[in-house]
Amino acid sequence: MAHKAGFINIVGNPNVGKSTLMNAFVGEELSIINAKAQTTRHRILGIVNGEDFQAIFSDTPGIIKPAYQLQDAMMDFVKSAFDDADVLIYLVEIGEKALKDENFLHKIKAAEMPVLLLLNKIDLANEGVLEEQVNYWQEQVPNAEIFAISATQKFGVPQVFKRIVELLPDSPAFYPKDQLTDKPERFFVNEAIREKILKHYKKEIPYSVEVDTESFEEEENIINIRSIIMTERESQKGILIGHKGKGLTRIGSEARRDLERFFGKKIFLDIYVKVEKNWRNDSRKLRQFGYDD
Repeated sequence: MAHKAGFINIVGNPNVGKSTLMNAFVGEELSIINAKAQTTRHRILGIVNGEDFQAIFSDTPGIIKPAYQLQDAMMDFVKSAFDDADVLIYLVEIGEKALKDENFLHKIKAAEMPVLLLLNKIDLANEGVLEEQVNYWQEQVPNAEIFAISATQKFGVPQVFKRIVELLPDSPAFYPKDQLTDKPERFFVNEAIREKILKHYKKEIPYSVEVDTESFEEEENIINIRSIIMTERESQKGILIGHKGKGLTRIGSEARRDLERFFGKKIFLDIYVKVEKNWRNDSRKLRQFGYDD
């Protein structure tokens, strides 16, 4: 029996459901899901294996016009998604009419690989609106196959997955068949902590922080983790720590519970906050955090 394998890269505006969709395909919460924009900063791979296929999904940051170096690096991850895709998923939500950066729409229209345009959040629309949207996007992206889905409800997702496997090229597997993602354990620790910051803090705080895990020591019954939250200003550090340390304690407790579910082990999580002024425009720091590879 022939074996199929390939890369399926998901692109679209912020908040259209890219992370929810990839998690639905993979069956694990690899990507942060949050209502705030720019939740995904890296390109994250999620690997789905079958007896005769390996589908490698790639979640990318939402398409924006960059305002600082960190966002430039985020858009570089999106650009790279066009370079190695065997199948390109362009995810839009009901009512959406354009990408935040039109250059990417031109790239999608000119794509040589198969393009699947997925109309997401159809559970929030009536039938007339859906028909109008399908017609609109057929005109906009004539090279795409269009599917109506709800990533949160997993409606239409199995049908899209079936079509993806049909489109994959004949190829041996790229990764071991028991591998779920390309990211190391520390990456998911960082993301779990960052997700809690996105959840509990408003305004500029979530966008001014980065998390770096200094140590990850796994023993038989417990994993000992030490992580730093980097922020740009002393005032932000105080807000994150909170009165009598309550803010930091809440972040740590909630992240620890999520990580115990993810790793299936008891977690000891030690977090502290450090000020790194202007890190979002510091090339050296961005390389350290994995943005400027």
